[in-house]
Amino acid sequence: MSLEALPPLRDALAEHGLMAKKAFGQHFLLDLNITRKIARLAELSPGDRVIEVGPGPGGLTRALLETGAQVIAIEKDQRFRPLLEDLVTAAQSSVGAGALTLEFADALLADEAALTAGGPGHVVSNLPYNVGTALLIKWLTGPWRPASMTLMFQREVAQRIVAAVDAPAYGRLAVIAQATSHAGIVMDVPARAFTPPPKVESAVVRLTPRADRPSPARLDALQKLTAAAFGQRRKMLRASLKGLGGEPLIEAAGLNPQARAETIDVAGFLRLADAWIAAR
Repeated sequence: MSLEALPPLRDALAEHGLMAKKAFGQHFLLDLNITRKIARLAELSPGDRVIEVGPGPGGLTRALLETGAQVIAIEKDQRFRPLLEDLVTAAQSSVGAGALTLEFADALLADEAALTAGGPGHVVSNLPYNVGTALLIKWLTGPWRPASMTLMFQREVAQRIVAAVDAPAYGRLAVIAQATSHAGIVMDVPARAFTPPPKVESAVVRLTPRADRPSPARLDALQKLTAAAFGQRRKMLRASLKGLGGEPLIEAAGLNPQARAETIDVAGFLRLADAWIAAR
């Protein structure tokens, strides 16, 4: 069986008696026009290694395979094994041996470097809503560095990733994402595109790594400082950062101790990180 000969996703789900599980944050994207657009936005080349988290019935997986990419699909829900194994067989016929590899595991615990054989890899996923932010932080700050990420989130989360300083959505996620990556919303996806429809709209964010990505030590400092600063975001920095160095630290970074976290841009937080490292 080839990819072209696969049954429509709705028919495949019905055949296997599968429905979305709320506990796993599942909402199926069955419109192949949308999944193909996401695959195009990922700007993949034939042979690229791609990690997909939460493939579910494999709608986005099909679109990724059509690009000629080598897809590693990480799925926690064993119910999808028979359906995805059918897709492995179809991919082998249409693309070649090894086009699709299945990994049934918790993506939060996955070793991406091992999955991509130590080489570069991209991440393209319609992320489960309940773990999307945690996975993004893992990929932004961990030892494995994706060549690019094209990820679907709840629109509210997407806006937090790309928010500018002093915007209502600006916070810790924006600082970490923008310190490590160039990030932008590239596509909006309405709730009606999903089965079952979620109660929120969604958006696709594309992230590519910055050439001046902070060092691991700097990233560790940035995570600690943003957690403290935005954990008490209505307080002045001299209060929220009191346990990490207080006013001397803030002044060493050239910032106003009376400022609040949402008024400090990414460059300001990076200076805070440098000052914190220098003071240790």
